[in-house]
Amino acid sequence: MSNELLFLLTVLIYLGGVLALYAFFGKNGLYAFAVFGTLLGNIAVCKCVDIFGLSTTAGNVLYASTFLVTDILSEKYGKKDAAQAVSYSFCIMVLWMLGTQLILLFTPNENDYIQESLRVVFGLVPRITVASLVGFVCSQNLDVFLYHAIWSKTGNTPAKLWLRNNGSTLTSQAVDTVIFTTLAFWGVYPKNVFFSILITTYLFKAVVALLDTPFMYLARRIHPRNERSGRECVI
Repeated sequence: MSNELLFLLTVLIYLGGVLALYAFFGKNGLYAFAVFGTLLGNIAVCKCVDIFGLSTTAGNVLYASTFLVTDILSEKYGKKDAAQAVSYSFCIMVLWMLGTQLILLFTPNENDYIQESLRVVFGLVPRITVASLVGFVCSQNLDVFLYHAIWSKTGNTPAKLWLRNNGSTLTSQAVDTVIFTTLAFWGVYPKNVFFSILITTYLFKAVVALLDTPFMYLARRIHPRNERSGRECVI
C-alpha cells in the first residue's frame, strides 16, 4: 500500500476513531484519545516518510487529530473541559518519558534481544517528549483560547463552526510545528531536510485540520450513550 493511500486511510481511522470514542464514552472517550494520540505520536514522529513527494513524519495525522478532540470539548462542554484534556495529556507524557528511561536503565540478561532496539526508539524519547510537551502545551492552550475567542465574536451557531474550528486549529498548528520541529530536530538533520520537514509537517497538519471540519459537524450532532441526550452546548 502506498504512503499516499495510507495517509488518507489514517485520516479516516483517527478522525473517525475520535467520533466513535465520543459516541460510546462521551468526553471520557475524548480524553482517552488525547492521551493515546500524544503518546503514539511521540513514537510515530521519529519515522520520516515521503508522501506526495514531500518529506514529513509519520506522526502528523495522529497528532493533528488531537486538536479535533479539544475543539469538540470546547464546542460541546466548554473551555474548562478542553483545558482538562491538555492537562491529562501533559501529565501522561511526563510519566511516559520517565517510564521509558527507567526501562532502559534495567540491565538486560543474556537472553534479551530487544534492548538495543528499545535504545534506538526510547533513546530519542527525552528530546522528542520535551519538544512535544512544550509544543503541545503552548499550541493546545492557544487552540482553546482562540476557539472561544472566535466563538465570543460569532456566537454559538453551526454556520460559523467551520470558522472557529479551522481558525483556531490552523493557527495553533503553526505554533506547534515551529516549536516542536525546532526543539526535536534542529541539528539532527541537515538544514535542508530540517526545513523540508518543518514546512511539510505544517502542510500535512493543515490538510488534516481542514479535513476534520465535517467531523466537527458530526460531533455536534452526536449525543453520547452515557450522557443525557438533551445536553446543550456551553461556553
